[in-house]
Amino acid sequence: MQKKITEYDSSIDALVAVAKRLRGYEDLFHMASEEFFDKFSKGLLEDNIDFVEWSNDYEHYMAIRLAIERHLQNVA
Repeated sequence: MQKKITEYDSSIDALVAVAKRLRGYEDLFHMASEEFFDKFSKGLLEDNIDFVEWSNDYEHYMAIRLAIERHLQNVA
């Protein structure tokens, strides 16, 4: 299985796209991403493909958000 790679014009565009995917998982599984990630990281949820992808998206979201926050701190 080959993953599709999408490039964005800005970090904000990437953050919005990942946030939309997270919202889809949250709606589907009736759980906030933070709660899901905590449970998944502790091994309380199964390793199905949706959960693995949700976990990856959440980690990606947090990394982008952190990078944006650091950048904002450097310009302030």
